[in-house]
Amino acid sequence: MTSPVITQAVPDDRERVVATFVAAFEADPVLRHLFPGDSYPELAPAFAAHLFDRRVASGTVWLADGGAAVAMWDPPGPATAAPPAASYLPADAAARVDAYDAVIHPHLPSGPHWYLGVLARDPAHAGRRLGRTVMEAGLRRAAADGVPAYLETATAANVAMYRRSGWTVESELDANGVDAWILRHPGLPS
Repeated sequence: MTSPVITQAVPDDRERVVATFVAAFEADPVLRHLFPGDSYPELAPAFAAHLFDRRVASGTVWLADGGAAVAMWDPPGPATAAPPAASYLPADAAARVDAYDAVIHPHLPSGPHWYLGVLARDPAHAGRRLGRTVMEAGLRRAAADGVPAYLETATAANVAMYRRSGWTVESELDANGVDAWILRHPGLPS
């Protein structure tokens, strides 16, 4: 098996990143809470595009094998100003996104850290360790900056997978009816 090719995303990668996100999170508890029923196929692409657009210019979106897996990170420092969810989602979905964020964000550290906002792998590429490999680019940046990395997940299976990659659980909470875990990683040396 050849090693995956890891690249930084550019704006032209948007369509592939959105497709990977939508395929990867089709059964995710958070995304199904935010976009219930038949709304997922319509709203998840808009949400994924928003997340990509917020991060791509900062050079903190990495792709494995042209987008078979994607990691979208927020670097330390002030967050890039993002349009409110109501600017790209219907009011009811925007309210769910805002409510979920309001529960999660107070559990993240106030000091400098890298935040893994999205780690997605196209299900057609399962078993190749693409997610773990693409995640490592941000973990190396965290170590280089001397700060930890954080993420949140809503599935116990993901918690187990992240633990195998060196993450530790910082807290477990109920995010408006969705179980969620906040995890921390010290970063990977270059």
